[in-house]
Amino acid sequence: MPELKNTPKGPDYGDQIKDIQLQLITNTTFVTETQPAFEKAKIYLIFCLEGSSTFAFGPVYQRVLNMGKVFMIYNPDADLPYRQTLGEDSRLVRLKISLDHLHQLFVPELQDAPVFKPENINRKYYEEKEIPGDLTVILHQLFEIKLPANTLRLFLQGKAIEIISLFFSGAKPDTETCPFLNDEFTVRKIKKAKELLFESYSNPPTITELAKAIGLNEFQLKVGFKEIYGNSPYQYLLDHKLEIARQLLTQDKLQVGEVADRIGYTNTSHFIAAFKRKFGLTPKKMMG
Repeated sequence: MPELKNTPKGPDYGDQIKDIQLQLITNTTFVTETQPAFEKAKIYLIFCLEGSSTFAFGPVYQRVLNMGKVFMIYNPDADLPYRQTLGEDSRLVRLKISLDHLHQLFVPELQDAPVFKPENINRKYYEEKEIPGDLTVILHQLFEIKLPANTLRLFLQGKAIEIISLFFSGAKPDTETCPFLNDEFTVRKIKKAKELLFESYSNPPTITELAKAIGLNEFQLKVGFKEIYGNSPYQYLLDHKLEIARQLLTQDKLQVGEVADRIGYTNTSHFIAAFKRKFGLTPKKMMG
């Protein structure tokens, strides 16, 4: 098995996973570095877990990828040169796969993503979206796992497939069954509701207060939120809070009681139970 390469940007596991390149990118200082071009006919998924990263395409155009966002890049015509600037304390995961190999991973009946449609094979994609909460957990595990070399390859191969399946399984809002989402203005209000929940996650508003703040009734808020984000407002917020808790435990090394208080739990045992339901480990075991 090839030796892992440790670069200033983190280990590159590309040689270990057949037809899929998986790269972890970390840096604690601002660095601008010339990067290889995005190759034509390859799909790139670039996830920003912490910090930010700026991609400059030519002398003028650039895009910033902020924490919690993912870029999907695909160009069927030509390689796309770029320069990347990493923000301080950034953590990114880059996954590269050919379109042909991606198609082979999915059965024809499940080819719902636009990149699977034959009429789109020659279309360019430069898409930015939020990283789903369940996928965020998987991506963080790549930086934290410590395995012997003989099992690391199998672990990474499984995680690469898991990342791809979760990314492309995210259903888009069903505007035919949810008439509220036919209105783009309503969609923006529901997205605003998510922002308000995140801003006050330790002491969130009630559904009644949240609906009033965004100008929708409670039914519109509940139905529309689930259509867009796949869960109820409070369950979605709970996942977000527990992910914050995981980071506070593993990175900031805070005590369990302090973390529970930070994310709004008055009862530490309730926090421990919720944490274990989500991650399969108690907070102390997660801390190692």
